[in-house]
Amino acid sequence: MKNINFISACSDLGVHVCGSEKGPTLLTNNFDIENYIIEKENIKKSLDPEDLRKNEKYINNFTKKVFNTTLNILEDNKTPLLIGGDHSCVIGSALASQKYYDNIGIIWVDAHGDYNTFETTKSGNIHGLPLAAITGYKCEELTNFITNNYINPKNCVVVGARSIDPWEIGNMIDAGVTIFTTEDVKNEGADKIMKKAIDIATNNANGVHVSLDLDVIDPNIAPGVSIPEDNGISDSDMYLIVDEMLKHKELVKSIDLVELNPSLDIDNKTKDLALNILNKIIK
Repeated sequence: MKNINFISACSDLGVHVCGSEKGPTLLTNNFDIENYIIEKENIKKSLDPEDLRKNEKYINNFTKKVFNTTLNILEDNKTPLLIGGDHSCVIGSALASQKYYDNIGIIWVDAHGDYNTFETTKSGNIHGLPLAAITGYKCEELTNFITNNYINPKNCVVVGARSIDPWEIGNMIDAGVTIFTTEDVKNEGADKIMKKAIDIATNNANGVHVSLDLDVIDPNIAPGVSIPEDNGISDSDMYLIVDEMLKHKELVKSIDLVELNPSLDIDNKTKDLALNILNKIIK
């Protein structure tokens, strides 16, 4: 894809595990591409298991910065590629793309649904809520800088899911989100599942935002993520997902790549895989 601008979203405020804030600059240092660096506020983040709204104020401040930066890139006729950071970083990037294009879908490539609300979350980690927030499902506290300009959940597709809370599933069914599991990817083929996802996400829409979480990949292959889940997809499947996305690049309006945690990586396996993905996208 041409005319890419990076956004280094250097925050791990949405997850109780530290380290993913260092992922963006580790990756973007390998490229000569304009890079907008957004850092979290210098605070001691909450790790209290009893706190069910962890770091909400500071995540909201961060989200607004990401939103404005992404919107500026879009208004400059460039394609924003956000690199996180934990997955809460992308609330701003997805909603900026929705505001600019008015009506887009979203493909969420992730081991998790990220569709909890403040009523259903058991951990209070806001990286478990962003997709619900982006599609306007109850999490208004995380999107108080916009007015009812959400992505339609009927144009929302999760690819590679294998760890969704029972109460979270209820939210997704209620909203009308489409879910393709890890087993679907393995049984039907990553490229075919991604093609289905693009068709659903872009139905009567003006394009699609694609959000790639590295934890969708099996942790034996990509160990450097904050919340690993066993029995994930292969690296070759991840590359097929990206390749299928790029076959439809005229529909892809904005992209995220998130959750590299260098402190948990082994022999740079996850970093190298992430670099391969970025090289595919920007070539």
